[in-house]
Amino acid sequence: MEIWRVVDELVCTRRVPGLGSVSLRVLKGQKGEVMVASDAVGAPPGKWVFTTLGSAARLAMPDPATTTDLTICGIIDGWDEA
Repeated sequence: MEIWRVVDELVCTRRVPGLGSVSLRVLKGQKGEVMVASDAVGAPPGKWVFTTLGSAARLAMPDPATTTDLTICGIIDGWDEA
């Protein structure tokens, strides 16, 4: 699992069938790296979240057949970025 900050919502009108209508978020890491993740919890921009990678990311989604390898699993309520 890794900690990221949600930067923005990602809107895509054309997707592969395995993504369906899954919410997508742009994430930024502590070292400045940027990734896109499926959002299983409805994380708004500005919030810190924790994610899971690989095949566990699919299992974290309501439909485990979702095509994803990075999923937001939770919104962090209190964490000091240090």
